[in-house]
Amino acid sequence: MLPEQVADVAEVFRLLGEPNRLRIVLACLETERTVGELGETLALSQSLTSHHLRLLRTARILRAVRHGRHVAYAVDDDHVRDVLRNMVAHLTEPHGHDHDHTHREEPEP
Repeated sequence: MLPEQVADVAEVFRLLGEPNRLRIVLACLETERTVGELGETLALSQSLTSHHLRLLRTARILRAVRHGRHVAYAVDDDHVRDVLRNMVAHLTEPHGHDHDHTHREEPEP
């Protein structure tokens, strides 16, 4: 992977690292949502919701879908959808091994 590609991927993860933006994307994962629906569902102001949507559209995480005079937002493509679904599955699946690597038993002498 080229350094500029690494930077682009890091930027996408940085954008998704902000909780409100991640909540917006997750809300659009299965169905299109309008600014008003997103703001109401997530208890965000319309201006803050619009600001986050603008950033997410610029990064090609979400896309705008026009329905006459109304605009809804949806996850841009299956690549984005798959990454998010896989991460949610990863974090919610039961696991049989300890992820805490900070505490390790010292070997006996």
